Amino acid sequence: MEAKGIIFNIQQFSTYDGPGIRTTVFFKGCNLRCIWCHNPESYALKRQLMFYEEKCAGCGNCFRVCPVHAHSVTDEGKHFIDRNACTGCGICCDSCYAGALAIAGKEVTAAEIFRVVERDILYYKNSGGGVTFSGGECMLQPELLKDLLLMCRERSIHTAIDTAGNVPFEAFEKVIPLTDLFLYDVKAADDNVHKKLTGVSNQLILSNLKALSERKCEICVRIPYIPGCNEGEMEGIAEILSPLNIGKVEILPYHRLGESKRAALGMEKEEFFATPSNEELDKVCKIFAEKGLSATYSKIK
Repeated sequence: MEAKGIIFNIQQFSTYDGPGIRTTVFFKGCNLRCIWCHNPESYALKRQLMFYEEKCAGCGNCFRVCPVHAHSVTDEGKHFIDRNACTGCGICCDSCYAGALAIAGKEVTAAEIFRVVERDILYYKNSGGGVTFSGGECMLQPELLKDLLLMCRERSIHTAIDTAGNVPFEAFEKVIPLTDLFLYDVKAADDNVHKKLTGVSNQLILSNLKALSERKCEICVRIPYIPGCNEGEMEGIAEILSPLNIGKVEILPYHRLGESKRAALGMEKEEFFATPSNEELDKVCKIFAEKGLSATYSKIK
């Protein structure tokens, strides 16, 4: 039986998630809670309603059509959504002509995803690109992921898995033969710091990274860099990576694109973090270069 799953976006012509021109498939569901996350709609493995208050025209259509009466108005005149009652059916979104309501998450089959992927196969071949499976955490939907990897292998499409690595290594063993590149997130070296930043230990994550290295997998380690948060972890991460079989290191500077999404999901605002300067990122790359690692970043304009 063909695998089914839930995704929240397919981004074509991506140039940031691996080599060449790529299509990035964003799986829903994540077992980390990074305090700077820019894709909070990826957390839950289900459809979720997003409400962009600034777009709301106050027409009241959503109140009339919602089958579970999740929409109401507070005493202060604010539009309130009962997130516990909402089923994510999307009926209210269809009635919202202002575009203030949207659903994050779509249930799909592997074949439906692959029909989008294969549209750009010529671009992949001409640019040395391919498909990247990201999230959320794509490894949490292993059957859907494996079916897609098999389809890509049959068409000779380069594949990359973007993962935080917080899954049993048995999950990696199933996809290693079908994966050309692992984009592997490392967020902190110190376990206590990692728990504070993400809500989970980094022991399994680092163990899996070492195991992938021992298997001679192609690995690019990606490190989010957030001033006032994990800047003191760079030396420790460099120490961990230096003896491993790591092809390259990418430093990912913090950006604030997740703020509006958190508000739309009715979540608390994230802590404020500053965007690092190019000079600061140059110093970070130097830390890794001193350990024999090639580190790069996309310059901030």
